[in-house]
Amino acid sequence: MPAAPLFEIDGLHVATADGGVEILRGVDLVVGAGELHALMGPNGSGKSTLASTLLGSPEYEVTSGSIRFKGEDITSWPPEVRGKAGLFLAFQYPQEIPGVSVRNFLTQALQARKGTDVSSIETYMTMVEWMERLAIDSQLMERHLNEKFSGGEKKRNEILQMAVLEPEMAILDETDTGLDIDALRIVATGLKEVRSERPELGVLAITHFQRILTAGLEPDRVHVLVDGRITTSGGPELADQLEREGYERFAS
Repeated sequence: MPAAPLFEIDGLHVATADGGVEILRGVDLVVGAGELHALMGPNGSGKSTLASTLLGSPEYEVTSGSIRFKGEDITSWPPEVRGKAGLFLAFQYPQEIPGVSVRNFLTQALQARKGTDVSSIETYMTMVEWMERLAIDSQLMERHLNEKFSGGEKKRNEILQMAVLEPEMAILDETDTGLDIDALRIVATGLKEVRSERPELGVLAITHFQRILTAGLEPDRVHVLVDGRITTSGGPELADQLEREGYERFAS
């Protein structure tokens, strides 16, 4: 019997939890271990709704369909259980947490992820190693999480979290938002570094433009999300076609 896919979205319909407005209208997607998939779509297509739903946001309600991770149905799992199981979300707009240093945040998050007491010294050494590899100033670990961080610092810190927490599936919600070309290359290089260390890591990169893909990341598959549905899937060449022709021709 073949192994279950790492991550699978099957017939996912999602509405807002308050008013019941349907946003996603039957999304199907399968990501295998070690694969990088790009999900592209215009503004208002449902990309961020999908990212939030995959991490269990209470703002949205799954009305039908399922989300499966390593063969288990996680559709009803709360966010903290999904994170502990190995699912990671890099936010489009990372939240500030005043009073909590990056170091303390990652130590507590790693303890929750591993389910056992994790040595603070061990976490510190892992952070130092990854900050060197990701070209991040070591002083960042003592700063309060995302407080007064530049856009590039916030996104690089998300990649640092992904490296230290060792998830099995990462969802990147428009990680390229607000980055100049130099910061974008740094983030893309960091993601490649993490994937080289953890080749079984599955990645779903949700983006509006192909900028992060042209910064050195080549996806295994590209999917087009329009009006709450994936209307087309293809290889890396599909991202180039979208850049040339826009989304209109891919509307359902």
